[in-house]
Amino acid sequence: MTLIGNLVEDPELRFTPNGVPVARFTVASTPRTFDREANAWQDGETTFLDCTAWRQLAENLTESLSKGARVVVAGRLRTDRWETPEGEKRSRMVLDVDDVGASMTFATVTITRTGRSVPPRDTAPDDPWATASRARPVPTDSDTVSASANTSAEPPF
Repeated sequence: MTLIGNLVEDPELRFTPNGVPVARFTVASTPRTFDREANAWQDGETTFLDCTAWRQLAENLTESLSKGARVVVAGRLRTDRWETPEGEKRSRMVLDVDDVGASMTFATVTITRTGRSVPPRDTAPDDPWATASRARPVPTDSDTVSASANTSAEPPF
């Protein structure tokens, strides 16, 4: 399910007893339709949906988003069921979030990439990719001259 709306409040970050980050937040989504007779936009009934995000996503969104931010949220819908101390059965719909993005309909966004918390893996000593850099190499004067002299040549990589 994909939901577009606004954050009702700042996302709340907590940690499970095992230290796993979890964020909870609520998205308000209000459909709008154009009324031709009134020549104006009309707001429909607002839907509030509780959302839960886990791990790195939880930490990233609590650092990046705040109350009022327009977001695009994708995830899986599930039903939480419980019983009150008085014995009443209750339920609510919750979106288990797979991804969240800031909507760029009415705002601009600057992306800052975070480091991955992936443990290093052993590589073979003769593996040329083991020391490869993710940074783009800076072209030298000779690269510029040779590229401009032969435009049909393949890029140097």
